[in-house]
Amino acid sequence: MERAKTVRNIAIIALIAAAIFLLPGGGRAATTVEAVLQVLFAVAIGYIGLRFYRERRVAIHGLGDGYRALFYGAIAAATLLALAKIRMWETGLGELLWFIAAGGVVYALIAVYRRWRAY
Repeated sequence: MERAKTVRNIAIIALIAAAIFLLPGGGRAATTVEAVLQVLFAVAIGYIGLRFYRERRVAIHGLGDGYRALFYGAIAAATLLALAKIRMWETGLGELLWFIAAGGVVYALIAVYRRWRAY
């Protein structure tokens, strides 16, 4: 029963992919679907972040101003690194700076985690 359901789902996906590939204007439709999925994914990540903040608000404010700023800065830097990865990786220096910044983000998050676990 479960195997038939999986085969059916794969067939549906293959049929949609074939329609997008074979129909005129399919490339534009694929680009539109991709953009919609990316927006939905970004909204879902924002919603998860909001839920995380609401559930852990007391712990986040208990970190103190310095560590809370470090936490928010690390999240902002990680977002910028994710967005700028393709452009930064075009040169060797940009790639090196990307890895240095990513290491700084990891170090900051570990410092915040250690501070949070200290209580």
